[in-house]
Amino acid sequence: MTLKTFKLRIYPNVTQRIQFERNFGMCRFVWNELLNMQTKRHENGGKYLNEFKMNYLLKPLKQEYPWLKEADATSLLGVSHNLHLAFQKLFKEHAGYPKFKAKRFARPAYRSNAVNGNIVLVDDAHIRLPKVGVITFRAGQLPDGKIKTATVVRSRTGKYYVLVVAEVEVAAWHKTKALAGIDMGIADLAITSDGKKYATKRFDKALARKRHYWEKRLARRRRQAEKEIAWDKQLKVSAPRQLSDFKNYMKAKTMVAKYGEKVANQRRDYLQKISTELVSKYDVIKLEDLKTKGLLRNHNLARAIANQSWRELRLMLEYKAAWYGKQVVVVSPYKTSQRCSACGYDDGKHELEVREWTCPQCHSHHDRDINAAKNILAA
Repeated sequence: MTLKTFKLRIYPNVTQRIQFERNFGMCRFVWNELLNMQTKRHENGGKYLNEFKMNYLLKPLKQEYPWLKEADATSLLGVSHNLHLAFQKLFKEHAGYPKFKAKRFARPAYRSNAVNGNIVLVDDAHIRLPKVGVITFRAGQLPDGKIKTATVVRSRTGKYYVLVVAEVEVAAWHKTKALAGIDMGIADLAITSDGKKYATKRFDKALARKRHYWEKRLARRRRQAEKEIAWDKQLKVSAPRQLSDFKNYMKAKTMVAKYGEKVANQRRDYLQKISTELVSKYDVIKLEDLKTKGLLRNHNLARAIANQSWRELRLMLEYKAAWYGKQVVVVSPYKTSQRCSACGYDDGKHELEVREWTCPQCHSHHDRDINAAKNILAA
């Protein structure tokens, strides 16, 4: 059995939207309260509480703030679980200290656990969620296994989704006994050791003109809104306006987010198709372990590198290989583009402009990317 996530686009009514927004806010409030308690406890010489001890604090919190009882109870348990994971990353992986969540920047989402049939797929177009009841949805693929969790998310464009995690049985694909090394590039997204190249598609450039049109208006309307807010403060208005009160500004903000979301969706769809094709074609896939953070320091190529989403493609290949009984191996990229794949001669560093070269020792003519892919396969 495998855990698989299904993304459903939901269409809540006004009452259900209000409940979602309240639940987002209550989860954010509980996060801030628990984090504040943990911080003060540490400052006073105490130890951090684990997830189960934080769960016991939810009851007194509900007694102090009765409106927390309106939230889905399992969603508040999810908050303590996430905070526990954040502290684990702090101690084990030396990640940053957990931060307080502001309404303006926090991701509007909460997770419900499936308990006693509280999350049920009613039919092919309706799902029942705790506290909100039955909601209409649309999806390309329906959850066909035992539901474990459901995460409600609101996108920046105001669309609501529920991410349903279900335990399903995935049949392994037939074995092809084929192996491939894959070189990640900029001119081409992925190059296999067989010589096949998957072209780079600049979805961001295709919509850049339309997005820039709204970005200019967003900046202009923000400046005007900030001036009017400053005037309200000078006049000592009892309830000064916020940025969210300016409809033109909010419209421009939504339009910018809309084009960003469209680019992300197009890129993700392209990566899904490529990863599915590679996993179905090869039993073993070898990838180079690229350090994208260091590569992004090259400001001439940073935008092009970020557009490639190499990390996302690697994650897709890894989880699909795990589903279907295939294997993904990560190897070091050290000198893969400068060694001859035929005789192993090291020809030294080649500049990015050099796309083809001939080995001085065995006189083999190489395409730079295909040669790198062959070296990755042999690593």
